[in-house]
Amino acid sequence: MAKENPKETRTSIDELNDSLTGIEQKIENNTKALMWPAIIIVAIVAIVLIYIYAIRQPGIAAANDAIGQADMQAIMGNDSVALAQYQAVAADYGYDAGNRANLNAAILLYKDGKYQEALDYVKKFSGNDDVIAAAAKSLEGDCLVNLDKFQEGAECFAQAAKIAGDNPAYTPVFLMKEATVYHELKDYKKEAALYKRVLDEYPSYAAQLNLDIEKYVKRAEIAAGEE
Repeated sequence: MAKENPKETRTSIDELNDSLTGIEQKIENNTKALMWPAIIIVAIVAIVLIYIYAIRQPGIAAANDAIGQADMQAIMGNDSVALAQYQAVAADYGYDAGNRANLNAAILLYKDGKYQEALDYVKKFSGNDDVIAAAAKSLEGDCLVNLDKFQEGAECFAQAAKIAGDNPAYTPVFLMKEATVYHELKDYKKEAALYKRVLDEYPSYAAQLNLDIEKYVKRAEIAAGEE
């Protein structure tokens, strides 16, 4: 019996060691499994911070400075210089400055009678403010009308009115533009309906501009054969 005890003792110790080794291995494996996702998350956060502070913020500052210089040229009446600078900002930068540069370039190109180029730029503009977005869509319509694309132009004016909502200063302007285009298209019923809408929904508009819109309604109705 004395000879068997050491063997039994060793066996028990070996089993305990094996058990402890297995537990340690599991802990080590679990630690490794948890460590890699943590490392990946830290790396992603680092990349985001580098983008914000080393790339985005300096980029925004540079874009704002560039468009500020273009704005100054436009204020001083140097349209050709301002146009070139707006075009450069639109080409070289994103952010809000690059977006606004597209609209400003379109406005100056439209003033120069370069309607297709103006159209190309205004289509790149995306506005969050309803008034500016509506004005940009109206400018798109102006470009299309001057390119003899009347139906597309009328649709842009309708969209501009929808974007502007019930704005009493702008919506009737877009409706009047749309009506004018439908007169050109000889769709006199739509023309008359749009003039009536201005009279019904924005009665003060005609008075402010001293416009006899009722005369336009009657003209359209006669042309449509309704009188």
